[in-house]
Amino acid sequence: MDRANLSVSAGEATQANPLPRRRGRRAVFLTWVRKIHLYVGLWGAILGLLFGATGILLNHRAILKIPVEKSVQKTVQLALPEQRPGTPEELAAWLQGELKFTPEQVVQVKKQPAKTVVWDDREVLQPERWSVSLQTPQRSVSAEYFAGNRFVKLDHTDATPIGTLIRLHMSVGVNAFWVLLADTIAGSLMLLSITGLLLWTQLRTMHTVAVTTSLGALLAATWFMWSM
Repeated sequence: MDRANLSVSAGEATQANPLPRRRGRRAVFLTWVRKIHLYVGLWGAILGLLFGATGILLNHRAILKIPVEKSVQKTVQLALPEQRPGTPEELAAWLQGELKFTPEQVVQVKKQPAKTVVWDDREVLQPERWSVSLQTPQRSVSAEYFAGNRFVKLDHTDATPIGTLIRLHMSVGVNAFWVLLADTIAGSLMLLSITGLLLWTQLRTMHTVAVTTSLGALLAATWFMWSM
């Protein structure tokens, strides 16, 4: 009889005061958030430092005059094959094989139509102009070709070690694996920010309202600056 009374009393107390169960669920959720924050931070630590350092270099490269490219730039005239490329895309494909670039490293192909320009007080017809840009983290080649020529002009530039890191930061001339890897780092930084905010608020009402208000103000300021 006494045990039955005790069971009934315990059940009534649980129904009357559900706060401990809520706190228990919140504690479990925050524990998982803390674990996610820990392991995601471990994954992104090394490359996060690399991306952070190169980001600082990108922000201050003009002020600090950081050497991104080597001073030696080589310009050559490369002879085209007997069967000349008929389109800028064919020229890009030929240069890719000739200079040993991969398809994803052909980053830009442009065509400017023929036009009349004024030179030395007379009108001159300038032929159609093609330009192709090929990039790797270590080097870049810019090709310029005027339709009808037998040669294509190439400007070759090598990157310094700092320039190579900056190119990797910007995913210039890299393969799909590096792009996906960089995406995981960017995603982990976003996840770290979200879990960090959750851990700071501890899901308390006042802290959550403060964070939400701050984020709203930041988004509003960003939208205002973007729309100007």
